[in-house]
Amino acid sequence: MKTTHLRKFALVLSVVILASFSTQDFTGNDDDFFLQSAFEGKFLFGAALNTSHINRTDTKGLEVLSQHFNSIVAENIMKSGLMQPSEGNFNFTMADKFVELGQEGNFHIVGHTLIWHSQAPRWFFTDSEGKDVSPEVLTQRMRDHIHTVVGRYKGKIKGWDVVNETILDDGSWRNSKFYQILGEDFVKLAFQFAHEADPEAELYYNDYSMANPGKREGVVRMVKNLQAQGVRIDGIGMQGHIGLDYPTVDEFEKSILAFSELGVTVMITELDLSVLPSPRRDMGADVATNVAYQQSLNPYTEGLPEDIQQKFDQRYRDFFGLFLKHHDKISRVTLWGIQDGDSWKNGWPVRGRTDYPLLFNRDYTPKSVVSDIITMARAQQ
Repeated sequence: MKTTHLRKFALVLSVVILASFSTQDFTGNDDDFFLQSAFEGKFLFGAALNTSHINRTDTKGLEVLSQHFNSIVAENIMKSGLMQPSEGNFNFTMADKFVELGQEGNFHIVGHTLIWHSQAPRWFFTDSEGKDVSPEVLTQRMRDHIHTVVGRYKGKIKGWDVVNETILDDGSWRNSKFYQILGEDFVKLAFQFAHEADPEAELYYNDYSMANPGKREGVVRMVKNLQAQGVRIDGIGMQGHIGLDYPTVDEFEKSILAFSELGVTVMITELDLSVLPSPRRDMGADVATNVAYQQSLNPYTEGLPEDIQQKFDQRYRDFFGLFLKHHDKISRVTLWGIQDGDSWKNGWPVRGRTDYPLLFNRDYTPKSVVSDIITMARAQQ
């Protein structure tokens, strides 16, 4: 466990957490009851932080963070539209606070994300007349943005999601403005600029629906092409936005193996497990998708029925069993939030729903499956 002042927040909540594990036959010190300790020697265990964590107003969330997690990533505040809302005008206020919190707590800090078609500022792609800029101008703007942001946190942020979500489910390239203006080369350029800005930082590609065979093949093809050009890429982030019946554990495992065979580390990023009915089977995780509210899509406002809770617990056991099985290939598992109330799944793809996708309840207590996961992890020691 960490010994920084963030651990001081843990004193109040520790009583609740220890009580929740009273039925478990754990011996030893308090570390036995915390997830990060159970995963020690296997992989880092991370959480995405929102503004209430970064501004330190959610003290209970910080208590859970200090006990159970040893890696952090910013959920939104480091995306390019917020970091550089107008050309040359950078806003580092929240990013600086995030990095400061991470350093004080001795967390492994991940930067998210440098190049992403969504939440990129419009000016990035247009000239004074509103027309698309030339490839040369967009290249320079990418270089300036990446060098400035990565350079500011050189030696502090351990790894960067350099490019996010550029391959579609069928393995083809997303027709984003980056792709329209620069073609496939925008990915190569992004990784090159990030490496120039901080040669010691790890560089990742991150995407959702990575268990989809078509996307798996497309990402493998892209990474092999980058490697053939001498471009450094250290890891692939498999966003873990899963449901009660999708994707299959088998297909997810195939992707872990396929990506690992590229000679890069695999990370499970943005992990959450939605229990709510999906409006479409192929919903994926495209933030631009929105569906009108229907009561039938929000069935658990008063809590989960026992049968759904059992499915939820088993699903998390199945996936953490998979992660532990391949811990030699996986460097990090990161939840997309700390407790259920933090989760974007309450508002996507349908606003106003109540979901239960994370490992901690809205009152910050661990769910019953947490003790199961800890037992599974310790059984491998």
